[in-house]
Amino acid sequence: MLNSLTVENYALIEHLEVDFDSGLNIITGETGAGKSILMGALGLLLGNKADSSAIKDASRNCIVEAEFNVEGLPIRGLMEENEIDYEPQTIIRRIITPSGKSRAFVNDTPVPLATLKAIGEYLIDIHSQHQNLILSSPSFRTEALDAVAECSEIKSEYQSTFARLGRARKALQEAEAAANKSHDDEDWLRHQAEELTAAALREGECEELEEELRTLENADSICERLSGLHDALDNEMSGILPTLKESVTALRHIEGSYRSATELSERLQSVIIELKDIEATVADDLERIDSNPERLDFVNQRLDTLYTLCRKHRVEGVESLIALRDQYTAQLEAIEHSDEHLHALRTEVAKAERISAEAAERLHKRRAEAAKPFAAEVVDILRRVGMADARFEITLTPTVLTPSGGDEVAYLFSANSGSAPRPIEKIASGGELSRVMLTLKSILARRLLLPTIIFDEIDTGVSGRVANAVGEIIATLSTTMQVIDITHLPQVASKGNRHLLVYKEGGVTNMRTLSAEERVEEIAKMLSGDRVTEAALEQARHLLAQ
Repeated sequence: MLNSLTVENYALIEHLEVDFDSGLNIITGETGAGKSILMGALGLLLGNKADSSAIKDASRNCIVEAEFNVEGLPIRGLMEENEIDYEPQTIIRRIITPSGKSRAFVNDTPVPLATLKAIGEYLIDIHSQHQNLILSSPSFRTEALDAVAECSEIKSEYQSTFARLGRARKALQEAEAAANKSHDDEDWLRHQAEELTAAALREGECEELEEELRTLENADSICERLSGLHDALDNEMSGILPTLKESVTALRHIEGSYRSATELSERLQSVIIELKDIEATVADDLERIDSNPERLDFVNQRLDTLYTLCRKHRVEGVESLIALRDQYTAQLEAIEHSDEHLHALRTEVAKAERISAEAAERLHKRRAEAAKPFAAEVVDILRRVGMADARFEITLTPTVLTPSGGDEVAYLFSANSGSAPRPIEKIASGGELSRVMLTLKSILARRLLLPTIIFDEIDTGVSGRVANAVGEIIATLSTTMQVIDITHLPQVASKGNRHLLVYKEGGVTNMRTLSAEERVEEIAKMLSGDRVTEAALEQARHLLAQ
């Protein structure tokens, strides 16, 4: 419920504060007084786009603030999800700076407009003359019928199965596209895989070959230096090893008279062992390394093959070539088994279609059961608002499965007894659409648990007895929810629990609550114009007494 509204520096409003009743709040005022401005300010609190040109004084901020009683509404989870402190008396504030920047707050917590809109959907439903056009929206017609049919559980079940069907169809579509592309590329893939397989790739091969190539290219120089090292180690006349062996023997001869000789002998023996190992390695390398032109050619050719493959496939290293070979091989295997995979996916889609169709049929049955009573209720209310010959029917035409089910919902309408009902959005006049929408809103409001509904001149195009009936319907709505009604009809205005007057003074829009006597005078003006007669005053008192 909307408790209060404060507007500052918006359009023609300098500063405005107004409290609202929990029942029917009537707003009246002359054309141009600023009633639409008030709706614009409320729209800002519901997440509508801000426009800096609407700021009255460009030197300061525009501020719109409202207090809502949200106790009992299913809104706590949404607030907690967005890290907003839940308060039964929730305050929403929107600030527009002169530069056009907008900031929104819920209980002093900054929120994006998307969150503001999501919260606003739980608070207020604004219905204007232009909203009559939503009768041409298939989604509105379907959602209205579903609300009356109370099929939220069945619809949720259907939507879950339809979502599963959508995922299955997408998976099949992607698999078919991949399979088609793979089949187109199969010859190319096979050629690449065979070429890489024939190359007998081995991890680390490039590094090994590059090292061997450097050795083969410098074999003569390497052997010359290794031979010199071997000779220095093991030459019988001047080699290090024979000399050291002689020294070890000499030390052993003096062990009895020189205490350190044993230790020195052992240490030299360790050096000799290490030098012997070096000598053996050098000897092996001298035997292994040879200037081998044939092996050099082979290594060069092999490296050229590997480098060419890397350049061709735009990768670095044999490891990447091996990964690419395995990828091509896997793709070929997938192609060979793609028919099995596609068959499994098509089976899954068929199963999901069957389950979705069954859920859609249960939803259809619930809608069909509710359609006639719903239409009869609409006709009953339409007759009360002066459309005695009105006919209203709801038809369900089977269609392909959509997120809302397998039905195309149509509202057929005829205002005259001699005319067959046709789609309402094609034949109803503006006044007829207003009364039909009021009828639908009055039926839906009881089921949608909306705390506040605002009618912005929904009664345009009606008068007299019909106007009184429209007022009674709006007043009945206000017994279960808060209603704010902007009207030009005295018959409707007289039904309110609180009467608010919008007026312009000195070029500035103001708003105030009328006292009982002021209300009589205001309704009299609505009856007779600026010149209030005693008869108009008496008629106003009569309307209010009713």
